[in-house]
Amino acid sequence: MEMPPTRYAKTSDGVHIAYQVYGDGPVDILLSGSLWWHLEFQWTDPSAVRVKERLARLGRVIEFDKRGTGLSDRVPVDRLPTLEQRIDDITAVLDAAGSTSAVLLGQNHGAPLALLFAATFPERTRALILQGAFARFAEAPDYPYGFPERLVPRVVEQMESHWDEPHALAQIAPSSMHDPDIREWWTTMQRMAVSPGAALALWNMSMATDVRGVLPAIHVPTLVVHLSDDRLINIGCGRHLAEHIAGATFVEVPGSDIGWTDPTPVSDVIEEWLTGRQPESEVDRVLATVMFTDIIDSTKQLIEHGDREWKAVLDRHDALIGRALDRYRGRKVNPTGDGVLATFDGPARAVQCACAIRDGVAALGIEIRAGVHTGEIELRGDDVSGLAVHLGARVAALAGPSQVLVTRTITDLVAGSGLHFAEHGEHELKGLPGFWHLYSVDGS
Repeated sequence: MEMPPTRYAKTSDGVHIAYQVYGDGPVDILLSGSLWWHLEFQWTDPSAVRVKERLARLGRVIEFDKRGTGLSDRVPVDRLPTLEQRIDDITAVLDAAGSTSAVLLGQNHGAPLALLFAATFPERTRALILQGAFARFAEAPDYPYGFPERLVPRVVEQMESHWDEPHALAQIAPSSMHDPDIREWWTTMQRMAVSPGAALALWNMSMATDVRGVLPAIHVPTLVVHLSDDRLINIGCGRHLAEHIAGATFVEVPGSDIGWTDPTPVSDVIEEWLTGRQPESEVDRVLATVMFTDIIDSTKQLIEHGDREWKAVLDRHDALIGRALDRYRGRKVNPTGDGVLATFDGPARAVQCACAIRDGVAALGIEIRAGVHTGEIELRGDDVSGLAVHLGARVAALAGPSQVLVTRTITDLVAGSGLHFAEHGEHELKGLPGFWHLYSVDGS
């Protein structure tokens, strides 16, 4: 799905609010998200796009950057809007998008705004979905599941002095906090979305917000869905919402990563509740062996051979890979620079294929490196994703010239196949926790 154009709605007090509209489902869905975000930069992350694709199946989605953040007009940090002003911002966006009523999806810090709008404008609220949400963020004597007061100084110090570091990932996406690509993406998004001073002001405003008093006035169909191990918003906050909104449905979903990184579990609940039908599976998870190959010193080879001769070498290299994949029943997923990513339904055949490619390219005057790993992958049409794919790529990157490296999983699975391996030690793999025991394939 491609990024839609960014448009602007002008509020009654003259502030321009950036918004986007995508999807063509039967209902409008207004997303009231976190404290800060960036409408356009979010489209550079595949996980964020998958969330949007799921929502676009359900309705015409309307997203906006809150005033003072992202692509909306910046405002002085001492004049950040009240909840009442933000309600006016939502109204302006809905009017500009031509929406008379919408399903409100309030996520974490965007939930109080959605709650207040639903109570104030029930005629414009078809339904209310609260994801990882709260009516009050800060803890109180009668609200023990709020954010602990003792942790506030640390958060404030991080915002003021370390805004270029992804501290929030530990609460938002703990399984991804060590992935260097996600860490870089997150910190870039933060800098583009809001300044440190504005972030601190928004945080203080959220700490002071309490809309518990409006909950009895909400009479629209309401779903509350919450991750069981949500580290940002305690699940007690979600249970409190469901207990105090008449007729609300509460669903607890296992996990700790907010839907931005793994949209499937929460999105399934939302789709089933909103449509009344079980969601069709868009991701097949299977056990497979992944093989990565890459040509050694390809840039140096290009310089030495010249464009035309190097193209001829690459054509022969690609043809050799094609024959090897046919022989060992591999499926080519996509090229990876000067190599290939392929999947196999048997680990021994994957190792044998990597060795055949390694030995075959010697006649072309080049060398390759290869990595092989078995694990659960996600099939998305012709593409694959998942931890096993990332792990296989990292293993291949550690291999030397004419070397095929495999994980311990592979050696355990191919016992009795006649393949032989040599110890290659324990290694840290970029972006993956712990140490991984690797082996090199011994012989052809």
